Amino acid sequence: EVEGLLRRTDLFGHVILDEAQDLSAMQLRAVARRAHAGSVTVLGDIAQGTSPWSTTDWAISLASLGKPEAVVRVLTRGYRVPGEILDVANRLLPDLAPQLPPATSVRPGRGSVSLRAVADLGQALPAIVSEVLEQPGSVGVIAADADAALVARALADGGVPAVALSTTDPDGLGDGTDVEPSRVTVLPASLAKGLEYDHVVLVEPAAIVLAEGRGLHRLYVALTRAVTSLTVVHAQALPAQLGSEVHPVSPPMPRAKPR
Repeated sequence: EVEGLLRRTDLFGHVILDEAQDLSAMQLRAVARRAHAGSVTVLGDIAQGTSPWSTTDWAISLASLGKPEAVVRVLTRGYRVPGEILDVANRLLPDLAPQLPPATSVRPGRGSVSLRAVADLGQALPAIVSEVLEQPGSVGVIAADADAALVARALADGGVPAVALSTTDPDGLGDGTDVEPSRVTVLPASLAKGLEYDHVVLVEPAAIVLAEGRGLHRLYVALTRAVTSLTVVHAQALPAQLGSEVHPVSPPMPRAKPR
């Protein structure tokens, strides 16, 4: 901060900040030093704030940016996530950000949500993921960080090939010598932000919530990664915010007809 005052700093005419809900006051001040003579577009979702310093009020962030007079526009209608999936994610909002209106979608997505209560995750997951694979498109299998490697192993043991991401290997490349292409990606919840898959298999939501202080925010992110369908698989009770059941509960997706 002092160096920015003592030395002439290169300025930008316009700055675009994405995922701005996760930036700290000091990070915002660093941006402000480069944009105090220009304009700023700030994009973010308070419900997806997963850092320890995530904002709960855009007025606070804008003040740190030196733009307290900026206009905040709330966007509630999307196109990427089907409406039925958003209805499930919206159940978390009263706890995450009660000031936010529920999100809606231009795509209703009827039949896009499925709930699977199982006795043994390791035994059930290969069959469930194989069923999802009967539909075209990519499949993201999202689990709590501590469980992601176990989920990947369960799929491998069940004959379902998958690329496994981790916090130490976020690209899933390993040593680069034995990576086979796969429609299935297994990833820890902490890497899900910003990603999207045609189909998401969400494993044990309660474990994601309990894994960290902002676990509900992390669950909200995971719930909103699907473009076509969401399958929630759990052996433990669902988080109270989701209720004892996720409605609507859809039957298994129809099998794709061979051409």
